[in-house]
Amino acid sequence: LFYILLVQEECLQRLQRRIEVAYDSLNKEHQEALRALWYASYPGVELLGLISEQWKEMGWQGKDPSTDFRGGGFISLENLLFFARNYPKSFQDLLRKQDGDRALWEYPFAVAGVNITFMLIQMLDLQAGKPRTLLGAIFLKLLSDGDESDTTSAGAGAIVGRYSTHRGHAFI
Repeated sequence: LFYILLVQEECLQRLQRRIEVAYDSLNKEHQEALRALWYASYPGVELLGLISEQWKEMGWQGKDPSTDFRGGGFISLENLLFFARNYPKSFQDLLRKQDGDRALWEYPFAVAGVNITFMLIQMLDLQAGKPRTLLGAIFLKLLSDGDESDTTSAGAGAIVGRYSTHRGHAFI
């Protein structure tokens, strides 16, 4: 275990509370975030419903994206939305597979985004009470440096938290 400062422990606890939030298809905030992801992904294209064949185009496994959030929770949707809003060109290039062959079966973009969030949580050991890896300890240090606000101030994409908003970098 690594020693962490109180401010780092508080950041970790806030982030852990966010990680614990499962995607809830009945929660209005979660529904709105999913709609926002659609319109950030396909501006000007009307979404026919939260359950629709349209979602497959984005790389969800089926017509109901809520079934794909199991491993990543609501924070994985927030991360996708953060990426779409803050790095629209990169997001669109990956979504539309601009630099490779386009095939629905070869690159499930949205599901990959959920999996990236899940893998980062595991790799950074964010569910542990204290970091057990050097990488996790470094991430907490970056997250808490100059802690003027909590991780929720970054809005969507809180897993990258203040590191991305203060330093202009994306973690995903």
